[in-house]
Amino acid sequence: MCETRTRSTRALSVRLTATSAPDYCPEIIHCLIRRLLQSCPVRPKPTVFMVPLVSSTLRLYRDAGRATVRSLARGWIIIVAMIVFALAFSLVASLARPLGIAGGFLLGAANALLIGAVLSLIEQAVMGARSLGVRDVMESFGHYFWDVISVGFVLWIPTMLLDMSLQSNPDSRMLVAAILLLLFILLNPAPEVIYQVRHDSPLDVLKSSYDFVLENWIEWFLPLALVLMPLGFSLFVSLSNRVGRGAGLDFFQLLILPFTILSVWLNNLGVAGEVAGVAAVLFTPPLAVAMLLFRGHLFAALRGSSRRQREFASK
Repeated sequence: MCETRTRSTRALSVRLTATSAPDYCPEIIHCLIRRLLQSCPVRPKPTVFMVPLVSSTLRLYRDAGRATVRSLARGWIIIVAMIVFALAFSLVASLARPLGIAGGFLLGAANALLIGAVLSLIEQAVMGARSLGVRDVMESFGHYFWDVISVGFVLWIPTMLLDMSLQSNPDSRMLVAAILLLLFILLNPAPEVIYQVRHDSPLDVLKSSYDFVLENWIEWFLPLALVLMPLGFSLFVSLSNRVGRGAGLDFFQLLILPFTILSVWLNNLGVAGEVAGVAAVLFTPPLAVAMLLFRGHLFAALRGSSRRQREFASK
C-alpha cells in the first residue's frame, strides 16, 4: 500500500516538475512529497526484533546455568539431605497410612516440614556465597513451614472438589485434566515465590506466581518444554496432573518429576529397563537439586529485569 502510494507520488512529481504550468510551486510539491513519504514508514523486519530476544534468552540461561554449577558446588550437602528426607518421609508415610484422617494430617505436616527445609537450603545456596554444612541442614527445619501449609490448604479445597466431581462424573476427566494443567502452569513458580518474594498471605503467593508467569512465561517454561518435547505431550499432561495439585510443594513430586524424566529418556536411548531404573534412582536426587537451583537463579534473574532490559543489555 505504502510502496504503491510512493511510486504514484514520485510519478506525480515528475509530471508536475516536467510541466511548464506556472500554477505549481516546486517548494510546495516537494513538501507534499516529503509528507506522503513520511506517512509510510518502513517497518523493520521481524528478524531485527528476534535477534536481541534470542541472544538475551540464551545469555539468561547461560548465566543461570553457571550460577547453578557454583551453587551446587557450595551446596552439595543438599543432595545428601534430599536422600535422608526421602527415607524419613517414606517412613512417616508408612506409619500414617493406617491412621486415617489423623494420618493425613501427620503426613501433611511432615511434607510441609521437609519442603520448608528444602526451600530454606535452596535459598541459602542461591542467595548466599558460602558453603553449606550439616548445621545448615539442621537449622533449616521449621523455615517456611506455615507458608507451605497455608498454600497447600488453599489448593486442597479446589482439588478435593475436582476429585469429587471426577468420582461422580467420570466423563469430566478431560475437564479436570485441563484445570490441573492450568494450575500447573500458573502456579509453577510458587516455591520460588515463597523464598524470594515478600508476601503476607497464601493468596499473595498465588497472585505473585500468576503475575510472574504472565510476564515471563516464555523464558520460564522454555527449558522444561525442550526437555519434555521429545517425550510427548501426553507425558507432560500426566506430570502436570500430579505436580499441579500441590503447586510444586509436594515433597514426593519434587523427586517424581526428575525420576520420570530420567527414566523415559534412558528408555528412549535404549538403556535396559533394570539399568535405567537403577540409574534413575541414583541420579534423581542430584538432578532434583540442580533443577531447584536453576529455577531459583532463573526466577531471580527474570524478576530482577524486564525483557526489554535484557534485550538492551545483550546488544
